[in-house]
Amino acid sequence: MALTRKNILLDSGSRDGFIKGVKLLKAEDSGKTTTDFGIAGPSKPVNTYDLFVIWHHLTMMTLTPPGNQSGRNAAHRGSVFLAWHRVMLMIFEQNLQRVLSDSSFALPYWDWATDGDLPPSQQVNATIWSDSYLGNDGDPVSTGPFAFDASDPQTWRVLVTANSSGKLVSTNRGLRRSFAADPPSGVPDLPTTNSINLALALTDYDQADWDDNSGGFRNRIEGWVTETTASPPGLHNRVHVWIGGDMSPSTSPNDPAFYMNHCNIDRNWEGWMKRHGRVYLPDMTAPASLKGHRIDDPIASPFGTTATPGQVLDVSTLYQYDVLP
Repeated sequence: MALTRKNILLDSGSRDGFIKGVKLLKAEDSGKTTTDFGIAGPSKPVNTYDLFVIWHHLTMMTLTPPGNQSGRNAAHRGSVFLAWHRVMLMIFEQNLQRVLSDSSFALPYWDWATDGDLPPSQQVNATIWSDSYLGNDGDPVSTGPFAFDASDPQTWRVLVTANSSGKLVSTNRGLRRSFAADPPSGVPDLPTTNSINLALALTDYDQADWDDNSGGFRNRIEGWVTETTASPPGLHNRVHVWIGGDMSPSTSPNDPAFYMNHCNIDRNWEGWMKRHGRVYLPDMTAPASLKGHRIDDPIASPFGTTATPGQVLDVSTLYQYDVLP
């Protein structure tokens, strides 16, 4: 029976399971060390949660093709963006189920467009940022389940991050968020329902040159281009930038809000496919320089699981959403 992913603000069981599960993954020794990933300094254990942080970073550092100037990498700025993150979410969800001993647990989503429809002054105090959900912003975050307490080693700590040179480094500090930071380093508000609706109306999944300048739904939902009434970043990118702090760099899964954002992106992709069909481009007639973004190219993971974009277009036997946009 397919799982049902629900709005975290409307289902306390999903909220509580998510918070408990991510803390359990953060406390679990993965069996890997920082040395295994070329992180300088004394070798330290890597927890299971941070494997996803490292995976996301390494994928962003894998340019497709190598040395390209477009910024297209193995998970972003190209056609595979939605499929790659769908696979990541499914593996993360399976790990949550495992540590919770609950095969029925489904990853919840945060419908940020509902908050984006609020006045900017209210967005920073929306329910999702209350103590009962994800906590508020700060350096470090000091409220909610992921608050930092220097005297308590069991509180949420960022242990792996990327430096200014794009290299992974060890650290030991609290989570950072900086809501609605002043432009150009940030954006004043979240995306709106209108922006989502305009993206859902686009009929093409993606277009050549399959990068951050392309037309189509993929690039619009990723946020490199927007509707004519707004300037980038949009949608997915705008949420990352609006939250700021640890949601900004390649190690953005350090913030559990990452999964709430991407689950909502996945939900919107489902909404788009309901309107326009389970279609994906580019196909395998595209040049080898697009390897990793074509419909039958494998999406590799550090968990021994592989899939292709074509294989994850229809996940209806695995999960569904309570409400589609």
